[in-house]
Amino acid sequence: MLITSALGITQILAWGSSYYLLTILAKPIAAETGWPFAWVISGLSMGLLVSGVASPQIGRAIERHGGRPVLMVSAALLALGLLTLAVAPNIPTYLIGWLVIGLGMGAGLYEAAFSTLGRLYGLTARDAIASLTLWGGFAATVCWPLSACLVQVVGWRATCLVYAILQLVVAMPLYIFVLPREEKRNLEAPVPDPGAAAALGYPTSNRTLLVGLLATILTTGGVIFSMWSVHIITILQGGGVALATAVALGALIGPAQVGARAVEMALGRYHHPLWTLVASVTLIATGLVLLWIGFPMLTVALLCYGGGSGIWSIARGTLPLALFGPLGYAALMGRLAMPSLIAQSMAPSLGAVLLEKAGTNGALAVLGILALVNVALVGGFGICARRLIFPAPA
Repeated sequence: MLITSALGITQILAWGSSYYLLTILAKPIAAETGWPFAWVISGLSMGLLVSGVASPQIGRAIERHGGRPVLMVSAALLALGLLTLAVAPNIPTYLIGWLVIGLGMGAGLYEAAFSTLGRLYGLTARDAIASLTLWGGFAATVCWPLSACLVQVVGWRATCLVYAILQLVVAMPLYIFVLPREEKRNLEAPVPDPGAAAALGYPTSNRTLLVGLLATILTTGGVIFSMWSVHIITILQGGGVALATAVALGALIGPAQVGARAVEMALGRYHHPLWTLVASVTLIATGLVLLWIGFPMLTVALLCYGGGSGIWSIARGTLPLALFGPLGYAALMGRLAMPSLIAQSMAPSLGAVLLEKAGTNGALAVLGILALVNVALVGGFGICARRLIFPAPA
């Protein structure tokens, strides 16, 4: 409980000072510096790209050394990147800061934290992972108001500096003093794990197929989330919703995510994580398709989407662990994260082009179709994985 709570606090700070940072700071940065708004926003895209490229190496580092040293490095990198933003005199320096933040994101956001819990607790890590996502659901709730207040009082540069200090005086000590030291593992000579797919007699080729399918599902979901989270207000306004109403409706997604995660925490022990993934993609597709066809009750559609996106985080952390076992879990999470993060780095720009060329309805159509494709992919994944989920009795 102490470890999960410590990681929960650091996740709130990590998400708030990286992924969610420009939601509040982008316009003040552009207004004060005169830098093009598109270039300001592109910092996050570059950070996500670097995060994705580095994810396999980060996963292997956690697999070999444990999560503690990697997460400590993540706090240092986030602090260094934020400090670079705070003093950046020009766009190139600003973008260098985001490259450093991107490395910190790869080493410190959900995938790294899930990998740490998987290495610590093995197959029993499911409850800890679900609890951690519940903490993470409050990142925007805590950090958006904090960022808005700081920008008004001290400006965007000092806001970045405050977040850098929080990484060093809050996150770093929690990593150092709460997370346990772990024994180094030899990745070249792994010890057989009875929970792993290979120990069940599962062919390597089938395991490769499952990993490829899961990576495709996670990448498709990542594109949907990245595009939607950046353009939600624009899409709702394009459907005839006033700005204030659009903001209020968008705010429903956060509570829906937290509520769905709480339900999953209560009921998760009674079902396989595959069913969490099935529920997630079904709810997301339902919400987006309802918006696409012009369903009059926007609240219902957004609550469906929010609930599905909430338990998505749990599914992506617990399903690989349940199917393939804890040995190699951290390295696998790194490999799965790479294509998803790279796709997420490009999705906001593609979404902007899509909105310009096809309009709101066209963008919703693409998102709805992608969500339905993911439902089909999860169905195929379940069929391929049925031997691991329902093994024949000995």
